[in-house]
Amino acid sequence: MASITQGSVSATATGKAAVLAKNDNDVVIVSAVRSAMTKGKKGGFKDTRPEEILSGILRAVYTKVNLDPALVEDISVGNVLPPGGGASAARMAALHAGIPVSTSIATVNRQCSSGLTAVNQIAAQISTGQIDIGIGAGVESMTFGYGAASQPDGWSEAVLSTQEAEDCLLPMGITSENVAADYGITRAQQDAFSAKSFQKAAAAAKAGRFRDEIVPLKVHWVDPKTEEVKDIIVAADDGIRDGVTAESLSKLKPAFKKDGTTHAGSASQVSDGAAAVLLTRRSVAKRLGLPIVGKFVAATTAGVPPRVMGIGPAIAIPKVLKQTGLTKEEVDFFEINEAFASQAVYCVEKIGLPYEKVNLNGGAIAIGHPLGMTGARQIATGLNIAKQTNKRIFVTSMCIGSGMGMAAVFVSEH
Repeated sequence: MASITQGSVSATATGKAAVLAKNDNDVVIVSAVRSAMTKGKKGGFKDTRPEEILSGILRAVYTKVNLDPALVEDISVGNVLPPGGGASAARMAALHAGIPVSTSIATVNRQCSSGLTAVNQIAAQISTGQIDIGIGAGVESMTFGYGAASQPDGWSEAVLSTQEAEDCLLPMGITSENVAADYGITRAQQDAFSAKSFQKAAAAAKAGRFRDEIVPLKVHWVDPKTEEVKDIIVAADDGIRDGVTAESLSKLKPAFKKDGTTHAGSASQVSDGAAAVLLTRRSVAKRLGLPIVGKFVAATTAGVPPRVMGIGPAIAIPKVLKQTGLTKEEVDFFEINEAFASQAVYCVEKIGLPYEKVNLNGGAIAIGHPLGMTGARQIATGLNIAKQTNKRIFVTSMCIGSGMGMAAVFVSEH
């Protein structure tokens, strides 16, 4: 990751002053948008294919700043579940979005951090001079991709003879139970954290705080009662529930083990959506008169045991802070993906973060986690929060199925 850091934080100058400093070689963000996140198989995008959602978001991210799409040299799209890896679907989405055939595209799958990996990939290409302008994006339709259809028909017995390789196949819910059991995260802690996520998200939605990061998309929707096809505008997250309390969550039955602590209200929602981040070099943004809304500072990944995959951010966040010379106190807020309350609570406690600095507008438990989208979505959300609160430095992070964590540092320049 050294080459990426070089673009924004020199090898010799690290820490808050260096992170906030501006130079022409910085990798900067000029636009970051997302779709609403809707319930898988039930919500606003239940009849919309992922390439259509992605197309709308790719078009929005460059038109928002009046950029000629021919100047976009490469696009990387995080995508986890679709047949064929989604490579053709991503290319189709870009072409449909008005991006010319001269712009190349690739898909990347690092499971729950795919969207951030895509942004990181584009940032690295800009930092090393391969391209001047690119888009890092993420998309997932868990309506169309989630479940048996996305699973292979078998695995190598030789590979499965390695215990940690076999642990990669553990259901995510069981890894959540393992984290809770191994690290003593109680059902009460998880319910309290989850309730807070719902409450923060409901308050943010009511106050219109998500509006600036969401691009309304017009799609066909089939009424499940009448089977009538309607045109609807999807402009708000539809998984947010108001009035959720720790007490109401305490009545839900465990979902993965009879005596477990993880349930439907303390796990991320199965969702559909897309997000995109338009990046360039500061000198290029200035030359083209593009608005600079933020700076990509650094990103890193780390591996952890697959059976407790949720602890990834507890390793990745300190690693990226060390890389940039920042202390956790110098970070204004953290967007940590809530795959499960058990792992989110563990990570917050292990790093020693104040809860009031984490997921200011709620997280995936309340608003959803379209797998390939989330890493890019958190950047759009983080920049939006920074603008609303006048905060500057934020970190995004997530755990990753099969045992990894990823984290990145950004600076708002609104």
